Amino acid sequence: MGTMRTTTKPRRERPKAMRVSDAAALRLREIIEQADGRYAGVRVGVTNGGCAGMSYTMDYAESAGSLDEVVEDKGVIFFIDPGAVMFLLGTEMDFVRDKLAARFVFNNPNQTAACGCGESVSITPANAEKPD
Repeated sequence: MGTMRTTTKPRRERPKAMRVSDAAALRLREIIEQADGRYAGVRVGVTNGGCAGMSYTMDYAESAGSLDEVVEDKGVIFFIDPGAVMFLLGTEMDFVRDKLAARFVFNNPNQTAACGCGESVSITPANAEKPD
């Protein structure tokens, strides 16, 4: 009898819930390095509130929460609250500088509107059907 050959398909990498631009990765790595080991990564999420309905949250984290989605991109570790993952799928965090400010911004394909001040957004979960 001949031997049976089994082929294994290469495992497809699971898409990351969130990505980071080169500029944001550089700035975040600088901040984390200057903290002398205090931070393990960045906690990102969304919260209800503001005139458009939701706001992005970002804080430096010493460790992952027990249910956090952990994402690593360009040397930065993100801890994402499980309730925020569907709102953040496909999002890229960027760091922009202009004449008056330097700030992190979220480029989110699920965002449907933003308020005039830029502090609040409307976001449709990634798995929800969008209206025609």
